[in-house]
Parts: sequence; C-alpha cells; structure tokens
Amino acid sequence: MQREAELYKKIGEVVECTACARRCRLKPGQTGFCGVRKNIGGKLVLLNYGKAAVVHVDPIEKKPLSHFYPGSRVLSIGTTGCNWACKYCQNYDISQRRVVEGEELPPEEAVRLAVENKCDGIAYTYNEPTIFMEYAHDTALLARKKGLFNVFVSNGFMTPESARYASTFLDAITVDFKGNADKEFLGRFALVHKVKPIFDSLLILKKQGVHIEITDLVIPKVGDNLEKARELVKWIINNLGDEVPLHFLRFHPEYKMADYPSTPVETLEKHWKIAKEEGLKYAYIGNVPGHELENTHCPKCGRVVVERLGFNIIQWNLTPDNRCVFCNEKIAIKGGLKEGYEENRFYQPR
Repeated sequence: MQREAELYKKIGEVVECTACARRCRLKPGQTGFCGVRKNIGGKLVLLNYGKAAVVHVDPIEKKPLSHFYPGSRVLSIGTTGCNWACKYCQNYDISQRRVVEGEELPPEEAVRLAVENKCDGIAYTYNEPTIFMEYAHDTALLARKKGLFNVFVSNGFMTPESARYASTFLDAITVDFKGNADKEFLGRFALVHKVKPIFDSLLILKKQGVHIEITDLVIPKVGDNLEKARELVKWIINNLGDEVPLHFLRFHPEYKMADYPSTPVETLEKHWKIAKEEGLKYAYIGNVPGHELENTHCPKCGRVVVERLGFNIIQWNLTPDNRCVFCNEKIAIKGGLKEGYEENRFYQPR
C-alpha cells in the first residue's frame, strides 16, 4: 500500500521532502534518508503507508507520558525506517532497516484494533513517526471520530510545515532530546548536525495547544554533561513553561553502543537536581523502576500525589479536579485517572 505524500515540494522532476528537517531533495527513483519516502515519477510517495512493523497495546506511561490521561491504554504503532541513525537505538531492528516491511494495517484497521482492545488512544512510536506523518494523520482523524486521542513519541526533528500539519491531529507528544540536544553528541552518534529544528517544532506545537513532555536519554561519558542539561532546562522553562514534565531516562547498552555501561542512577539524580534548582515543577527519572523520582510530587508541599512503580500507578492522591489532597495545589495533569486502571496494569521494566 502506498500513498502520495502531502509534505513535499516539487522542483521540476525533483521533489523536496518537508516531513523532517533533513529536507531531502530527491530525483526520480531516489529514496530519502529515512528509507520510506521516495520520488516516483516526480511525486513523493510514502512507501510504508498502512504497513506496520510493530503493533502493541501499551500503558500511556511507557511513552513516557506521566501528565496525560494517567492509567490509560494506547495502541502503539511503528513502521520501518527513521530520519536519525542513533547508534544506541533500542528499536534498531525496525528503525534502522531501510527495507519497507510489515503487516498491512490501513488506518481503518488500526482504529478497529484500538477499539477492540479497549484502548483510549493511539501512539505512533517505536520508530520516528514524522517519516510516516501522512499515515499517522489519516489514522488519527478516524481515531478521533471514535473518541480516541493521538500521541507521538518523537525526536522532534520536524520542519515548520510538518509541525503545523502534526498539530492538526495530535493531542500529545513526547520529544526525546538525547544527550541534552548537544549538536556534537548528535552528530557523532545519530548523524544529526543541527538541533534548532527540534526547538522550533516545540514552539509551534506548544502554540497549537499540543500537550508536551520532554525526555532526555542520559548516556554516560558522552551524553551526560550537567551544564548542557542546565541549558536545556532553562530553555524549557523560558519557552515552554515550568510545568512541562521532563524525564531523564537511564541508558541501557544497545545496538552499536553495547560496550557502554548503563547510566549510573547517581548521574540521573544529579540531572534531576539541576531541573529542580532551575525551577522546573515536574522532573522525573525513568527506566529505574521503584525509584522515588518516578513519582509525581506536589510542587507546593512536596508530598507524593502520584506514586508509580515502573508503568503502574500505585497510589493516587489527587482530587477529581487534579488538586493535591494534602494542600489543594493544582497539579498540571491533563485528564483524570482512568476508571478501573488497576485491572490494566503492566509490568514491563523498560
């Protein structure tokens, strides 16, 4: 199944893809860096449209989205290909594959599966959803008609055109900066040589009202600079606000960086401390199940208002309108705790 892309410009027989910030210019027969957007006869065609390499039911907390409809379930969809080449990618078997593979899953079928599996939304994830933006768009519009929300797990490396396009159907997004969005780090380990598009995309998505959460994969030795982390935190506060959740994620050895150690928990705690010092209200440590900093603390009284273990909510100390039961402070969480969430607990540690 193929579909002509919407995000591109024609320059004679050459097409310029405007889905991601690489803006690949392709002659007839050429395929973009991502491996799934190809110039066929002077038109940009999405080769992986309706073709899912991974389909799974996940907790929303796995994305991670801790402040968006807690306890809800999402149908997660991923394809092959990616616009980055991360040497540490956990999903490299699909993201770094440049052959389009997968099962046929047209938008109508994806939505049917989500409803059938009692999901509350659909997550476009596992590989970079920006590269299959039109597939996500068509699925999301159908999903909304069924009362489902739509979320991206993304590197944020979009163009202004694609960020605006995404904002027409997205309800929430997690953007992973990886190594504090340091250009030197990303150039060496992801073949990404500019970071401004990530920040620009976030500004557009915020303006359009998309719920935003930020993650930063902290890789020891090469992507754990504390001053870079401080710069990132300051940018988030100054441009997105002090209530945007920031998750510092523990790195686990993977792919071409299997010889690197896991991130020391102490390093993650130092990053968290910087976020709090700068005034960010909600900061977390991720991929460390059972750690105290998985929990949501009230920014006013400091008590735990949402206690978590991995992806599971263990305790909920919020009123129906998401106020701290101890001091009545309003907590910046969108949506209430899903009714019956105890029956849908997940126990994956990563």
